[in-house]
Amino acid sequence: MSAGQNPVKGVVIRNRGRKEQGGVSSAVLTMFSLLLALIMLMPLFWAFFCSLQSETKQFSTIWAWFKPPYTLQNYPMLLRGSSVFRWFTNSFITSVIGTVATVVLSTMAAYALAKIPFKGKRALYLYFLFGILVPGEATIVPLFIEVNQMNLMNTYAGLILPGIAGAMNLVIAVSFFKGLPNELMEAVRIDGGSEMTIYARIALPLSKPILVTIAMMTFIGNWNNYLWPLLCVFDDKMFTLPIGIPTLMSIERPNYVVPMTANMIASIPAVILYLFFEKQIVQGVSMEGIKG
Repeated sequence: MSAGQNPVKGVVIRNRGRKEQGGVSSAVLTMFSLLLALIMLMPLFWAFFCSLQSETKQFSTIWAWFKPPYTLQNYPMLLRGSSVFRWFTNSFITSVIGTVATVVLSTMAAYALAKIPFKGKRALYLYFLFGILVPGEATIVPLFIEVNQMNLMNTYAGLILPGIAGAMNLVIAVSFFKGLPNELMEAVRIDGGSEMTIYARIALPLSKPILVTIAMMTFIGNWNNYLWPLLCVFDDKMFTLPIGIPTLMSIERPNYVVPMTANMIASIPAVILYLFFEKQIVQGVSMEGIKG
């Protein structure tokens, strides 16, 4: 190095260049994320502003959907003058009961596969693991035949029972339970505690993030389920929101205001759940990702 060069100054310049490159990369990533979020939220914005329009308003251009005047009369009118509230109740009942049953069954089975030694455990786990590869649509026909033979068509049981034994939730729970400390469970066994005691008082309290994540995914899946209720239900009093909302659209005179208002009502539970459990959901997904 020549006498005229300053090594400290060179280091400062290089560090400044790296910071500038990092700042540019961060800005580009932020802009891309905002653009992607805008594209994904645009249908929701359109549905929201559409629900605030009058049914008699004429829409000549796409921008007309966003222009005032706005009104909230569509919401009470839809709840009073249609079956939307009944469909909302059906969706809520099937989603809540199905979610609770799924979480209980999948976590109990996952605890057994993760913490209780027994013959054939690995083969059984692989069986469930390969079950993820089978698309749900491939089992629709045999499932329909079974439910029909059990006389469960057009009932809450017929809507709920086929979806409470999914392999995905079990595999996620098994992966999480394997990381729980065995020392706590052995201490309970030494004190004479049963496996059910360990499951209820040790495993579940330590697994709240993943339980919330599984419950949230299951609830949204049940809430948005379209194909199975379409096949299982034929009485409009038993319709759920995904199959009831399309019937609000008139073929002779298409009216987007009423279905979009119903869609906004249908989105309320999922939004509320995410707002309340955002921290647990993010924590559960991140912990599962780290373990995976």
